[in-house]
Amino acid sequence: MPLFERLYNFACWLTQDREEAEDLVQETFAKALKAFSSYQPGTNFRAWMYRILRNTFLSSRTGMKQSVPLEDEDGDATVAVVEQTPESDFLRRTDEDLIRRALDLLPVNYREALLLCEIEEMSYRDIATTLGVPIGTVMSRLSRARRALREAVVQLQG
Repeated sequence: MPLFERLYNFACWLTQDREEAEDLVQETFAKALKAFSSYQPGTNFRAWMYRILRNTFLSSRTGMKQSVPLEDEDGDATVAVVEQTPESDFLRRTDEDLIRRALDLLPVNYREALLLCEIEEMSYRDIATTLGVPIGTVMSRLSRARRALREAVVQLQG
């Protein structure tokens, strides 16, 4: 099945539950097959599938808050480069766990934009298509998501 693993990974991040993610992906494929006649050849199939998954997820959540508070963005943090050593491997695994926990704290609209950009490596245009928002909204959500992620990491470390 095309995109199955990627859609499943994204669904896991959204739902934070593997069984629910499996159901979400299954429902996404069922909806895609049912609505395949509405797919416009030549457009981005991947973004179309992610949009179906996202819309299915959002519609499964009654009262899902979809608004984003407006905030200013401050400068990016820098990351130090570390050589491969047993200690650096341990720190990398610890950092990955910290990032996963921090991602779990983000609002869904921040988390989904960040994951589509950083994990799925989608372009801003594809993310905008997937989320059904303007590119400017994608850029501001990513900016806010990165800021919120940094703040969550600091909070979890402290």
